[in-house]
Amino acid sequence: MNLEELRASLSASNPPAGLPVSVEALWQDGRGDWDAAHNLVQQHEDQRDCNQVHAYLHRKEGDLANAGYWYRRVGSPVYAGSLEEEWAELVTTLLKNAPTRA
Repeated sequence: MNLEELRASLSASNPPAGLPVSVEALWQDGRGDWDAAHNLVQQHEDQRDCNQVHAYLHRKEGDLANAGYWYRRVGSPVYAGSLEEEWAELVTTLLKNAPTRA
């Protein structure tokens, strides 16, 4: 799966099978369900990829102090581009690098 395929799947009722949790959270966010995305990453705070998405979600929410905490936790600066750019970059990177769920 790639960024374009994930974007095309946003009109489906369910996420594509086998997505990493972090990408599934971005899929939920891409469909406008911030709460579902946040719930997923909160359940997986032991995973760096989920913490990266957690940072993005709080930035999107406008809670910059909380976002800053999560960016620091993963050792990344606060993303300087648009939310849309960050979402796409996260999806691309996480699809390429993250293991899939069992």
